[in-house]
Amino acid sequence: MLKKTILFAFLVVGSLLTVDGFAQSNEQAVSQAVDKLRALMIDPTKGGLEALAADALTYGHSNGKMEDKKAFVDALVSGESDFKTIDLTEQTITIIDNTAIVRHKLSAVTANSGTPGTAKLAVLLVWIKQNKDWKLLARQAVKI
Repeated sequence: MLKKTILFAFLVVGSLLTVDGFAQSNEQAVSQAVDKLRALMIDPTKGGLEALAADALTYGHSNGKMEDKKAFVDALVSGESDFKTIDLTEQTITIIDNTAIVRHKLSAVTANSGTPGTAKLAVLLVWIKQNKDWKLLARQAVKI
């Protein structure tokens, strides 16, 4: 009986460690997806952006403009939205099942359509895990 109790205790502890490791690995994967998005917003490629965004992407700008996946990709690739630098701070990641909610502050130097500017935003990102990849499903920014 004692052997069964000890074995059961090891199984419970092992399961808890596995669940915690799985959560940490998902959080790291989401963080890496956010970093990849930041890099692609500075140096956009059509293929990279299309691979990172979900087909149903809804992308909200701080001025109220809304874009779908195609408009989001086209705006970055064409230079209509042109980020020279992007710094992210105060990032939090919450994962529930196959959905991740990311919040952060964004400070950027921009040159949208060739006009120099800056952006200071609070951003909400929603990521969804499709197959084994985290895809950007929604984004909303507000000026701060």
